[in-house]
Amino acid sequence: MVHAIGTVNFLFDKSETPHCSASDIYTYFGVGNSTGQGKSKEIRDMLKMNYLSHEWTLPSRMGSNSMIWMISVNGTIVDIRYMPLEVQEIAYAKGLIPYIPGEK
Repeated sequence: MVHAIGTVNFLFDKSETPHCSASDIYTYFGVGNSTGQGKSKEIRDMLKMNYLSHEWTLPSRMGSNSMIWMISVNGTIVDIRYMPLEVQEIAYAKGLIPYIPGEK
């Protein structure tokens, strides 16, 4: 579970703070790399976790994770933070974004 949540929160990206290696997590919990990767994938698939899932993004990472703000509007992918307030309110009401930008 730790690896799965770390994955969707960019924990393994060395340019991010904090960061660590996946093998550090496996070592800490005493599991092998293939077991850790396999179970992480099962958890992410079962819970539908990905970089677009604001439900699994840490609150402190919401503003910096541009992926959770990308939605399809009339077939075009847009960053909802730059759309009119009315569009943001609709996206929030549908549960597509975690909050209305600027009103957090």
